[in-house]
Amino acid sequence: MPSLKSGLAVARLAAALVALARAGPLAGQSHDRDALVIVTGQQATMPIPTFMEGPANLTANADVADQLFLRLAEPPPDAMTTDERRFVPVLAKSWTRRDSLTLAFDLDPRARWHDGHPVTARDVVFTFERARNSEIAPKLAGLLRHVAAVTAEGDRRVVFRFDRVYAEQFYDATFNVSPIPSHLVPAGATVANPPKDFVANPVGDGPYRWVRSVPGQFIELAANPDFLLGAPRIKRLFFRTAAETDARINLLLSGEADAIDNISTPVANVERVAAIPDLRIVPLASPLLGYLLFNQRDRTDRSKPHPILSDPNVRRAIALAIDRYPIVRSVFGQYGEVPYGPASQALWIRHGAPKAAGADTAQARRLLVKSGWFDRDGDGIVERDGRPLELTLSFPLTSEVRKQIASQVQEQLRRIGIRIDLARLEGQVWIDRRTRGDFDIDFSSATQDPTPSGLTQSWSCHGGSNVAGYCDPVVDSLLDRAIAMRSGSGPLWQEILRRIEASQPAVFVYAPSFVYAVNRRFTKVVLRPESSWLLVREWSTR
Repeated sequence: MPSLKSGLAVARLAAALVALARAGPLAGQSHDRDALVIVTGQQATMPIPTFMEGPANLTANADVADQLFLRLAEPPPDAMTTDERRFVPVLAKSWTRRDSLTLAFDLDPRARWHDGHPVTARDVVFTFERARNSEIAPKLAGLLRHVAAVTAEGDRRVVFRFDRVYAEQFYDATFNVSPIPSHLVPAGATVANPPKDFVANPVGDGPYRWVRSVPGQFIELAANPDFLLGAPRIKRLFFRTAAETDARINLLLSGEADAIDNISTPVANVERVAAIPDLRIVPLASPLLGYLLFNQRDRTDRSKPHPILSDPNVRRAIALAIDRYPIVRSVFGQYGEVPYGPASQALWIRHGAPKAAGADTAQARRLLVKSGWFDRDGDGIVERDGRPLELTLSFPLTSEVRKQIASQVQEQLRRIGIRIDLARLEGQVWIDRRTRGDFDIDFSSATQDPTPSGLTQSWSCHGGSNVAGYCDPVVDSLLDRAIAMRSGSGPLWQEILRRIEASQPAVFVYAPSFVYAVNRRFTKVVLRPESSWLLVREWSTR
């Protein structure tokens, strides 16, 4: 007769097997020839267009939404957002330009929601009405501020009317919003009050259908056999979640995952993965930009200039004292660049821009002297009117990259007589202080929009993300002109970068590549900067 102890052990084993069966067999899932397991750091919670606002504005949500929902058209491979002739038809089979303010899209008649209902012009109009409503989708409403009207002409034609002529009308009509089914989503539903059934089981029109979400573990999608561009060859798609970098890498190395999103620094992590013959490293131009943002307003009284950093000589001295090239190499290896101005690798305007300047500590010291900063007491720190040149550099506790770089910046500025105190803050504390302008130098990291017009958010006088008080009316005028140009705006955008660099509102430190890895058994692998896994629908297996 079995003992009570052994009986309990058997019961526990049985319970564990039941739980595993319910969760689904992900261990060894990569051996399923028709499945792809992508390991990521976050799990999608609300991957539904017009609901990805505020706390739900996550890359994880966007990645899954791009498998479930279709855009009218997708940007060309080089992400040139101003050339509407080269956009790729998806939900819209074709389009015409009626005049300088009007675009008409004809929907593909094969398009169906995953519940079988046809996708109609009413769905597109419904979604854009939500997206243009600042009470429902404030971020989207700002991005679509120049869309004056979206109307339907019959079941298959949608007409966009704009309030001004500008180069990215087509981009605004197609990129930021994917239509959602009007028959399943209440018109007034918000992020704070979402349709619970639809969030639990989203119904899209994309290459993959929703299967299930196991919180904290994975999301499972299945290929849509009726997808208008043809059923994907990868039949099952998993987004598996592991918060820690080492855990994600170990899942990949053990074969429990087939692909990994950006491999975090240090570079040794990339080297570990690259050493496995079955894995392919895939560098990808990223929209990420890291920079030291100078507060030009007093951190306690925003009506006053900053007592130190409002002086352009001091800002320029700090920039010249920081040797960015060895810093970037030490952190990112071959997978990082020093940007010229606020242009990440994913922005096309970086092409043709000058090379970022190197360090010049002698000139940095001369600029400090020019503004009256001297080391009169011999303590190694310059002072003026009895006040030492001491500043605080703030950054979030969670960023190891910024921690590494901040220490190097601190040491390099000490050499020209500037004392930097490092403030490594809890995430929400850092965000709150940054938002209200309570900082000297903020170590910012921005994920830029695919369009250069997104520069208005941080680098125009009244930009919504301009927390440091930078304002150059000439830059604002140049931005307006560049955005309005229908073609040939490249030189103007580069002039904008040069103007921003000259006024030194920040030190633009790094523009890294994202480094992905994919098992070599997958072929036709293409990753996109604006949506990494968008084209999984075209992948195959050996």
